[in-house]
Amino acid sequence: MASKNNWLALVGLIISVIVLGLDLTIMNVALPTMAADIGASTGELQWIVDSYALVFAAFMLPAGLLGDRFGRRRLLVAGLAVFMGGSILGALVSTPEGVITARTIMGLGAALIMPLALSVIPTLFRGEDQTKAVAALTVGMSVGLPFGPLVSGWLLDNFYWGSVFVINIPFVAVGIIACLTLIPETRDPSAPKIDLISTALGVLGLAALVYGLIEAPVEGWGDPVIVVALVAGVLMLIGLVLRARRETRPMLDLELLENPAYRWNTAIAALAMFVMMGLVFVLPLYLQAVLRYDAFDTGLRLLPLLVGMIVVARAVPPLVTRFGSRPVVVGGMATLGLAMLLGSTTDADTGYGFTALWMVITGLGVSFAMMPAMDKALAALPKGREGIGTGLLTTLRQVGGAIGVALLGSLLNAIFKDRIDTAGLPAEAADAAGQSVVAAQAVAGQLNMPQLAQSAESAFIDGMGLVLLVSGIAALAMAVLGAFVLPDDPEEEKDDRTVEAQPGSAAGARE
Repeated sequence: MASKNNWLALVGLIISVIVLGLDLTIMNVALPTMAADIGASTGELQWIVDSYALVFAAFMLPAGLLGDRFGRRRLLVAGLAVFMGGSILGALVSTPEGVITARTIMGLGAALIMPLALSVIPTLFRGEDQTKAVAALTVGMSVGLPFGPLVSGWLLDNFYWGSVFVINIPFVAVGIIACLTLIPETRDPSAPKIDLISTALGVLGLAALVYGLIEAPVEGWGDPVIVVALVAGVLMLIGLVLRARRETRPMLDLELLENPAYRWNTAIAALAMFVMMGLVFVLPLYLQAVLRYDAFDTGLRLLPLLVGMIVVARAVPPLVTRFGSRPVVVGGMATLGLAMLLGSTTDADTGYGFTALWMVITGLGVSFAMMPAMDKALAALPKGREGIGTGLLTTLRQVGGAIGVALLGSLLNAIFKDRIDTAGLPAEAADAAGQSVVAAQAVAGQLNMPQLAQSAESAFIDGMGLVLLVSGIAALAMAVLGAFVLPDDPEEEKDDRTVEAQPGSAAGARE
């Protein structure tokens, strides 16, 4: 049974990771205000959002290895300190370049926090307590996503735009105190030295790939810069894999993927994140542009996603104990798929009540799938390799989310441009209206053409419906696959990783 201090440490970790999800979405509502106050161009606004996500995804892979080698608590505290430094800088600067720099620094801190927060869980909990802890931490990572627009709307209504950075500081401070006072230091003395070539291939390859995926919906998949970024990213990652096959203890530990429990549970967590991030990208636009809610009300109406997550956090452990993880994970993916199919039937006359219904079901499905999947992936890690294993797990989840935004966003834009009726408009106005539903509504207002606004909203709903349909089919396909490939839980799980490290032991040496 875990001690009271261990549960307090978990609370500190949860408070820390809340800001990671928060900062993935909090800036979207603040961008118009920042454009006016600091004179940011459209391209600069795009980088204010993308710089955080790009660095976040690219640096998670080496973060786990660094934690294994130099100490997981030490690197977690370092990540929290870096994140706080970026937040302080963001609150003080007054230029677009300064904000982009601050967001980049925060992305680096987040890349350290995410995998290392997970990797210390096995040092604090075992058995069913570990399952509960992973579920609670997963909820903490997720709750920030829908809360971002809500918090941002409230802050902008009452304070200056820099308050979206200030809000991070007390959360991170609590996390630092909890880590320093409640979490024991663990490391793997046999961890390999940092391979600079592998690090460069991993970081630059992921950066190029994620950059291409993020920018492709804006610049076009055939844009030369996008093509070069995607090809270079793939080639560098192939080079990383080839190099890893020749190393005894590589940064990209391919041996971990040979374990079916780790491989398939990681794949399911990544696909769940793919759907979730794509949904969080689409829903705020629907609520604001079609249902006409303001920023704060939009955030408020995203909260049904959390209802399902909170309910599941308590329900997962006993269900896994009784039925095993595979039925719960498969059922979660099937529920997620059905929720997406239900959402895809949304039309112009559908009210918020129906949207809230399938959002609750979505939250249930995502959490039933992701929580036990992540728990079983962590449980499959050999002792002493928690850091590098969680680094790979969280990297694939984050890349899954980036791909979700890029591919599903591109699909939405393609359908919108194809379905919107701009006949009779001047060429310049038609081009502007085809950029987004918000832009089309602005053009319709300027030209006094309500039919254009109606066409734009209808085209957007068509695009959103197809996005949800594709997401639903993908989730159901993974549910069927998971029913066959996910391994059964052992009758008596003996996880030596959760035994607290003894002084002087090789795999869990403490300072």
